[in-house]
Amino acid sequence: MKSSIPATLVAVSLLIIAGLLVAGCTTTGETPEPTTLTVFTAASLTGAFTDIGKAYEAQNANVKVDFVFDGSQTLRTQVEQGANPDIFVSASTKHMKALQGGGFMDNGTVTPFLGNSLALIVPVDNPAKITGLADLAKPGTKLVIGTKDVPFGDYTRQMLDKLAADPAYSETYKTAFMANVISEETAVNSVVPKLILGEADAAIVYKSDVSKDDRDKLTRIDIPSEYNVVATYPLGILAESAHKAEAESFIAFVRGPDGSAILTDYGFDPIPAGK
Repeated sequence: MKSSIPATLVAVSLLIIAGLLVAGCTTTGETPEPTTLTVFTAASLTGAFTDIGKAYEAQNANVKVDFVFDGSQTLRTQVEQGANPDIFVSASTKHMKALQGGGFMDNGTVTPFLGNSLALIVPVDNPAKITGLADLAKPGTKLVIGTKDVPFGDYTRQMLDKLAADPAYSETYKTAFMANVISEETAVNSVVPKLILGEADAAIVYKSDVSKDDRDKLTRIDIPSEYNVVATYPLGILAESAHKAEAESFIAFVRGPDGSAILTDYGFDPIPAGK
């Protein structure tokens, strides 16, 4: 007697096999999720690093760069309180050294990569008719600087100490300058809007802080080298980073020709590797 497999069983079996084949094809063809690299970055690098991140992602589809921009001291505090980025980029060696001393950094990866210096900026219409440092001590001039705890505020005070030591300016100048300060900010990206909106006459910031979008709204006046302060920016990988290979790749891009060209365009002075 000839046996036969019920047609319904055959149909069910074929559906199961087809489903497994489809599932297998779908799994094989899936694009893996990109690795997210978290980079804590000094606020003064907002424009430059945003562009660097886009350029890097265009060449590395397997990595997404997630930036957190803020004052270096704020970012340092967040790390000390438990935040775990992959890379820390500081506008000051002071805050980087504090994290290194606390065991938060992979110290072998920490290196200076950038130089920056102070500049005087004024609105393009310059209602206070400011042409140089001497004008900043005139009564009624409205100035914006950084707080003493943030790098650009600390450097401003170092600049004032140099001016106070010069008989051409003296302590009287320093006192008059500080009397004209109407606001002390914790990050450079909160300074520029005050000038554009007419809330202040001038500010001391980094020379790189006049972005491409603001060059028609602000005028940058260079500060003489004998009074200026050159800031050194270090960067490095966190000791607890889970993505050290990707972090090394990103840092190499920042320091390579593409990253250096973007940084130079923003007014920074890249430090060649090994220097």
